[in-house]
Amino acid sequence: MKRFLIGQFDKFDINRQDRDFRDYFFGIEINQMESFAELQKLKKNIKERNLNIGIHFPLLKNQWRARDPQYLSKDNTTYKESINYMENEFQRAEEFNPDYILLHYPKPVILDNNVNWSFWRFCDDTEYYYESEISYEFFKDKSRNFFKIFSEQGEKYNFTPLLELDGLNKYVYNTNLIENLLEEYTNIKICLDFGRIHLQDCIDDNFIWQDIVRKFARYTYLVHLWNVKIDTNISNSHYPALKSLKVEDGWGDMEQYFKTLNEINNNYKVLFEHKSHLISDEELEECYQWIGELINL
Repeated sequence: MKRFLIGQFDKFDINRQDRDFRDYFFGIEINQMESFAELQKLKKNIKERNLNIGIHFPLLKNQWRARDPQYLSKDNTTYKESINYMENEFQRAEEFNPDYILLHYPKPVILDNNVNWSFWRFCDDTEYYYESEISYEFFKDKSRNFFKIFSEQGEKYNFTPLLELDGLNKYVYNTNLIENLLEEYTNIKICLDFGRIHLQDCIDDNFIWQDIVRKFARYTYLVHLWNVKIDTNISNSHYPALKSLKVEDGWGDMEQYFKTLNEINNNYKVLFEHKSHLISDEELEECYQWIGELINL
């Protein structure tokens, strides 16, 4: 089974494709193409190379004031704009026949007031609420509405709807809300981002990575793979997941993440969401071989 993907962001980078892609890979994940001309170039390359694609929303950049739609917003105008933004991008993506379309969840993110979120990246303060600003009942109702819309759009345009778990709070990890919605809307699946999981595990005492991985393992369709070591500016964000990176030095324990996931689910795909230019060709191949061993490829 072909289970690996590489990313193509902003434009279809031929050099990256030739260096990073392997014949045994599943395909590529596309995110925020910079122009309509680049979309046509992308389409041509997909056809010529017979590539499977997934889309990390949005397909085309600068279609709204933020990258991510804010489908949980308390502001009605923002909510309506977000739904329209999503539907337009889903329609635009149809001609590319994507295997999946991925959205970050939740958006806006709900932040624990007691955690230092300075390591999390937001374009502005509309992308998050603090727990003290939004009730669980509101979060539950808005989430249910969003799941219904996302599920219906996936069926309409024939793609797997994916939710990449973003910053999480007690509304997610201390309730069964999301599991219940995933059971109801069975075409929606989960993306576990191992870099994000490591980051939040480092900064949030209430976040336990083992619980999160086990909680969502059975629904996981995709893993976003990169590593990070927290320092003053996390300049090493999206570093490749190499076997040589030591947990005792502050890097994420990718081996344990995969081991825990595999106990429940070993039928997911892996996107190498890393800055491959930071390492040599030999290190890149070692990365692929090691991850292949960890997922029993």
